[in-house]
Amino acid sequence: MPPEVSPNHPIVTLSIQFLPQEPPRSVASQPPRHKYHQGTKTMVITKKKLIPILFFAVSGISILRILKISAVTSFSSPLAAALPPTHPRKCSSRTPACKNIQSVTHGPSKNQHIGATLTEKEYRLLSNLVSLRAPCNLLIFGLEPLYLNLSRVNAGGKTIFLEDNPEKITRTNYNDTRIYRVEYRTVAGDAYNLLKRAREDPACGLHSGSLKNSSCPLALAKLPREVYRRKWDVVVVDGPRGDAHDAPGRMAAIYTASVIARSGNMTNVVVHDVDRMIEKWFSWEFLCDENLVSSKGKLWNFRIAGKSNSTAFCPAKTI
Repeated sequence: MPPEVSPNHPIVTLSIQFLPQEPPRSVASQPPRHKYHQGTKTMVITKKKLIPILFFAVSGISILRILKISAVTSFSSPLAAALPPTHPRKCSSRTPACKNIQSVTHGPSKNQHIGATLTEKEYRLLSNLVSLRAPCNLLIFGLEPLYLNLSRVNAGGKTIFLEDNPEKITRTNYNDTRIYRVEYRTVAGDAYNLLKRAREDPACGLHSGSLKNSSCPLALAKLPREVYRRKWDVVVVDGPRGDAHDAPGRMAAIYTASVIARSGNMTNVVVHDVDRMIEKWFSWEFLCDENLVSSKGKLWNFRIAGKSNSTAFCPAKTI
């Protein structure tokens, strides 16, 4: 493909003058040739000389174009600009803002799970969603350093984190932000049997009773009281790990998020790592593909309408 010409660079135009052809004359009648006629210098360019000139002209324009693109792409990304500013001398690994920047620019650290790290586009979708609904009630299953910035995006609202790893739980200075520890009784290897039982057990139905008193193995019944009492506007499922057969899976988190969402008015449920089979299965089963309104990368955004009279999570489909 030929290179584009940048509007910032002048277009090189070669003006070629061809001498008019005259009828041949005899050698005796031809006037002597001179390099100058009437004080004007005329240069004759042949085809062999024209090709190298055009080649160097196009090459020069291409090089200038590449330099301009390199200069534009060297600026910082929108995600880095959205993070809290930090001073290089005051930045340390214990500062949440510094961890955020490290996870974006240098990838996940040794203590971070790869599946829990958001890409720039995924984070932008999530932060824009929270920003549009802020101030709102924001519930997040999982605690990654990058998510702490959502508390500032949700200024004036209520933000609660539910985390099972005590090493990740730290104090926060953000107003109306709480971090609670939660325990999961199921592991990723039990996903198939749990899904099969949930389809057959009436206790796992949509209107089978409160989550706190539920006997469904997918229901998280030991969460803080305010989790059950509040009407949540945005629920994010990015925990627990769920990246190994014997690791805590996200089956209960997705099921509980779907029940919580249907007790409100209109709730956005965002599930991360939908490239994994468990997240995909349980999202289809309890959040329903017809409620999927947007996606980016490994992030699915469902919009759930609350106060439904239906006894099923998803409407039956006719094949």
